[in-house]
Amino acid sequence: MTYYNRLFTIVFLDALVVVTAVFLSYWLIHPYDEIPAFTMIITLILLVCHYFFTAYLKQYKKAWEYASIKEMFNIFKLTAFSITITAAFQLYFTHFLYSRELFITCILYMAMIGCSRLAWRIYFERYIKQSPNKKRTLVVGAGSAGTMITSRLLKSSNIDLVPVAFVDDDKAKLSLEIFNIPVVAATKHISQVVEQYKIEHIVIAIPSLKREEINAILSECIKACKKTQIVPSLEAIVQGGVPINELQDIQMEDLLGRLPVQLDDEGISEKIVDSTILVTGAGGSIGSEICRQIMKYNPAKIVLLGHGENSIYAIELELREVYADTIEIVTEIADIQDRRRMFQVIDLHQPNIVYHAAAHKHVPLMESNPKEAVKNNMIGTMNVAEASEAGMVDIFVMVSSDKAVNPTSIMGASKCLAEMIIQSKSLSSHTKFVTVRFGNVLGSNGSVIPLFKKQIKKGGPLTVTHPDMIRYFMTIPEASRLVIQAGVLAKGGEVFVLDMGEPVKIVDFAKKLIQLSGYTVEDIGITFTGIRPGEKLYEELLGEDEVYLNQIYPQIHIGKPREVNWTEIKDIITTYDVLSEETLKDRMLKLANYRKRNEIPIP
Repeated sequence: MTYYNRLFTIVFLDALVVVTAVFLSYWLIHPYDEIPAFTMIITLILLVCHYFFTAYLKQYKKAWEYASIKEMFNIFKLTAFSITITAAFQLYFTHFLYSRELFITCILYMAMIGCSRLAWRIYFERYIKQSPNKKRTLVVGAGSAGTMITSRLLKSSNIDLVPVAFVDDDKAKLSLEIFNIPVVAATKHISQVVEQYKIEHIVIAIPSLKREEINAILSECIKACKKTQIVPSLEAIVQGGVPINELQDIQMEDLLGRLPVQLDDEGISEKIVDSTILVTGAGGSIGSEICRQIMKYNPAKIVLLGHGENSIYAIELELREVYADTIEIVTEIADIQDRRRMFQVIDLHQPNIVYHAAAHKHVPLMESNPKEAVKNNMIGTMNVAEASEAGMVDIFVMVSSDKAVNPTSIMGASKCLAEMIIQSKSLSSHTKFVTVRFGNVLGSNGSVIPLFKKQIKKGGPLTVTHPDMIRYFMTIPEASRLVIQAGVLAKGGEVFVLDMGEPVKIVDFAKKLIQLSGYTVEDIGITFTGIRPGEKLYEELLGEDEVYLNQIYPQIHIGKPREVNWTEIKDIITTYDVLSEETLKDRMLKLANYRKRNEIPIP
């Protein structure tokens, strides 16, 4: 029904209501008398008043399928004003007030107008909203977020969910009803509730939940093998401006079981505000998130440096949409292996802080391309570091990997040796050189989660290398925050490590991701393919000779610097191109795992 058709219908029905109320009230009091002609005048006056106040209160613009107490109060005001003015006219013209007739007219008028307005809502609630195509939904949490989500679902005709029950651990809410929907049990009984109420969809509506609590609730949801969604966390609502009533699919990032890293905003702001920042690898998953986080602290200029023009263009476009008028954004297409170019870029822009995120990170690929690992991860790092030192950069932060600890792969060895290069620079330089080390990053380029999602989309199976393989995991924002926080804590030579909680079995990740996607493990399947070249069953964040037990900052540890065989590193850098791949691999792994201290001084 169009707006004008709807308006015409309501105007006609209102006229019918007013006429009926007036004449019926007179007939109820004087059932055998002839209706006087003056009643027609009273009816006309009441009708004009009704239309005037209806327009004034914008009642014809209301969507009555969503009527609430406020609309009912407006109907009361509408009828009261209309009857009062009609009574005033009657008294003025006749010098007599037909109080009984007016009172009954008022009651009938108010009742019929209210009923006519609520008729569509009743029809909507009973026949449209309760469409058999809508999925029976369980809402976890009967607090403010749960009631807000429920209200939205009840009012929306284009969302295929209909709430039928709440679960909540607040005993005071058990057996109560919200919007006529019962609070039936505690969260530990989700499986039984799903079976009893034939639930097809679950919404977790408690934004204050900690990740371990989400895990416990999700375990109950998974037992029922149902689709589960969640409202945004308080952190996402506050930091990202995400509306609380926006449902999201549960992501693996929600299940890491620890609180996110909290930044020292004041300290970071002091370092970054009005400064020039350069980020290498700015188009990558970590580099681009570092850029997003940095922009919140209002640098004077940010330089986006990367080798891939498409990825650099993408992050430039994203940042310009928000910050083009307040922060200078510069792009540099450059290869960190080009030493001359690195000196040129840093001399041109004079950055205060350099975040070095550019690197080759794929373990199996580097096993078959060890010389590329040397060129990019070692020589590239040395080029950017030496250019930063020559350019009088204040702080240089290098992004490293847990694979640099006791490495068995070329990628890990190259990152370990790059760390040593950075540590050696820190001993005699005015620039504060530090390293940040973390584990697998969920959602980053080349990480296991995007691969699993593609395999699920194709119908499976998921490929896992080994049933006992475990890894540390963190989110891209967590990794980026750690990098930024390290710049504030930097004194020179440190290796910063995030407290990443307990490592997770890859096969367990695979199973949960399958279940979160609405399937069972039997539907998709998991295949074990065997450990690939260079991989380990487990990773470490700190070597035995690097461990400091105390945290330097909440959730951040600092590792002891290691001694560096600088002569051997320089020899690898100068001779790698003429060495065979096997010889190069052997020398890199031996040097990266060398643990005898104080044997060779660092220049």
